[in-house]
Amino acid sequence: MKIENTKAQMRKGVLEFCILSILQHGDAYTSEILSQLKDAKLLVVEGTVYPLLTRLKNAGLLSYRWEESTSGPPRKYYALTETGKLFLKELNSTWSALVEAVNLVTTNKPNNNE
Repeated sequence: MKIENTKAQMRKGVLEFCILSILQHGDAYTSEILSQLKDAKLLVVEGTVYPLLTRLKNAGLLSYRWEESTSGPPRKYYALTETGKLFLKELNSTWSALVEAVNLVTTNKPNNNE
């Protein structure tokens, strides 16, 4: 088993959550989203993010608008919908519970009562 495959799967599993979290702070276009993900060391590429944004939009979690750019072609800005905000709220509590459970398992001392 290769560690890189496992690490990649772990990152993919939280990518939707991270994108929605980025957009809770305001509208953003794909390059901004990619930049924030890369800054967080999530090592994603455009080919991963574009289909994910489309899937989130089709699920009703995101909307988008086109905006003219002074430095090139128009940009597609993504925003959370009301449904997306509720979904993110649910993900936040699920994430908190998951982190707590994983920390408990990975840092807990073995039970010597056996």
